[in-house]
Amino acid sequence: MRVEKSLGRRNRRAATQQSESPFILISASACVCLALALALTGAAQNQATPGGALRMEKVEDPTPINQAPDSNSQMQMRNDEQKRLSYSQANVERRKQIADDSAKLLKLATDLKSEVDKTSKDTLSLNVIRKADEIEHLAHNVKEKMKLTVGPS
Repeated sequence: MRVEKSLGRRNRRAATQQSESPFILISASACVCLALALALTGAAQNQATPGGALRMEKVEDPTPINQAPDSNSQMQMRNDEQKRLSYSQANVERRKQIADDSAKLLKLATDLKSEVDKTSKDTLSLNVIRKADEIEHLAHNVKEKMKLTVGPS
C-alpha cells in the first residue's frame, strides 16, 4: 500500500506540474511577444523623424531632390528664363502697338466722319476714299496683331 500511496503522490505532483506547465508557457510566450512588439516599435520610431523631416545622416547623399543642378541644367534654365523674358517683352511691345494703332484708327475714323459730313450727298472726294482705305488696312493689321501671342509653341 505504501507503494500505491507513493505512486499516487507522484502522479498528483506530475498532474499539478502538467496543469501549471501550459499556463507558464502561455505567460512566457505573451511576455516574449510583448517585448518583441516594444522593440519593433522603438526601432520604427528611431528611423522616422516627426513631421516627415529629412534625416540628417542622409542629407549628404546625392539625390535628384537635394543635388545641385549640373552646368548643362543651369545653362538650360538660364536660356529658358531669357526666352520667357523675351516673349514677355515681345507681348508687351505687341500690346503697345495695338493700343497705338487703335488710337490712330479712332483718329482716322473721326476725321473720315467729319469729311463725309462736309461733302455733298452724291459726291465723295478722293481724300475720303484714301482715308477709308487706310482705315481698312489699319483695322486689318490690328485684327492680325490681336490674334497673335508671342510665346513658345
